[in-house]
Amino acid sequence: MQKSVWEKEYRNPKLVTRYDKPQAFFLRFLKYLKKEIKIHSNPVTVDFDGLKVLDLGSGTGRNSNYLAQKGAQITGIEISETAIRLAENRAKKLGVKVKYIKQSIGDKYPFAGESFDLVVDTTSSNSLNEKEREIYLSEVKRILKKDIDKTLTGSGNGIFFVRALCKDGDKNAKFLLKNNPGKEKDTYIMPDTGLIERVFSKEDFVETYSKYFEILKMEKTESYSTVGNKVFKRKFWLVVLSSKY
Repeated sequence: MQKSVWEKEYRNPKLVTRYDKPQAFFLRFLKYLKKEIKIHSNPVTVDFDGLKVLDLGSGTGRNSNYLAQKGAQITGIEISETAIRLAENRAKKLGVKVKYIKQSIGDKYPFAGESFDLVVDTTSSNSLNEKEREIYLSEVKRILKKDIDKTLTGSGNGIFFVRALCKDGDKNAKFLLKNNPGKEKDTYIMPDTGLIERVFSKEDFVETYSKYFEILKMEKTESYSTVGNKVFKRKFWLVVLSSKY
């Protein structure tokens, strides 16, 4: 069901945007990554040359193609054929190489263990069901590098960056949970798209993710989301995590 919803969404957008540049929160994360975290043999100071990155729910490539321009080795996983086609066309125009794979981020990944320095999930896993979420979490842990260099800043492991929908203090989430509830915990059905989304309280996010990862930094932010012609203020969790041994 979610596959067809996302394909329809990318063909006739009501929720996603057509912008081809990263959002401000992602650029802030990259600055933090350069300043605070070292996750491969050389400090990330000038660019991301050689950094192996997996972009989960890569969409039209706004983050993947940007990082490829900065020298990173990028793989994107995306469920929509339309989104992948747009992403590949943009990559070609930019003259960068990105490998896009068509599959759900809730299925097992076709990569060897400890293949990536950085995994990115910018509000993509919110549409997974609980069974898919457990696969997603265990697979990210499996493919993130571990014990790269204990002398480096942080844990010395690969980094997992997540932007998730926040339940705490979000009036729109409260309304949707009450009026358009989904079948699983803290889920609702978007009335204009049919997309099922999951929101997290702080306690719930920590409990869910800390089974697999160490939380290095977590903050609550807010921004405006557009659905059709309506604009809503939404709250989000921005979280930087690292693999546990």
